[in-house]
Amino acid sequence: MARAGLTAERVTVAGAELADEAGFDQVTMSQVARRLGVKDASLYTHVRSLEDLRGRIALLAADEKTIRIAEATAGLAGRDALVAFAHAWREYAHQHPGRYTATQTPIPIDPELAARASGPRRAVELTYGMLRGYGLTEPDLTDAVRLLRSTFHGFVALEAAGGFAHARSPQHSWLRALDALHTLLEHWPAPREGDPS
Repeated sequence: MARAGLTAERVTVAGAELADEAGFDQVTMSQVARRLGVKDASLYTHVRSLEDLRGRIALLAADEKTIRIAEATAGLAGRDALVAFAHAWREYAHQHPGRYTATQTPIPIDPELAARASGPRRAVELTYGMLRGYGLTEPDLTDAVRLLRSTFHGFVALEAAGGFAHARSPQHSWLRALDALHTLLEHWPAPREGDPS
């Protein structure tokens, strides 16, 4: 019999907390069960497998990160929106490293769960909405989204791995990178000849 009060949500939160403490790749059914004080078998009443649990953690994290970004950027446009968006992204990665990793890891997710989760869809809407403020349209919008994601994720991943050993503070480089992104977005290059739309 499953422990009273145990739900898929509680199992997911326990897995997310473990991911932040030990690393996303260290999340196992046994470790989560131990954290909750139940036998491994009890978890399978609520989540189908480790892959299912990891997918749920990724969706939880996507929801949390998107809410932070939405709150940070509400009512802002242009450089202010870009900076608020970027800071919210980086702060979430710092505060929840395991959950953040889940959002950047390709995981097969139950289509029913994915359909009910608003985080990933809302994240796309927020990103495209912010970039439309720079007057971008397709296919430039997609290219700019990929540039932002590459820059933000690359920076926080290198930072987390201790990859910035230079004496100059990473914070200064982060702010300069945002200045550079803003300048680039304001002066987005014309399409290359023969570039498909």
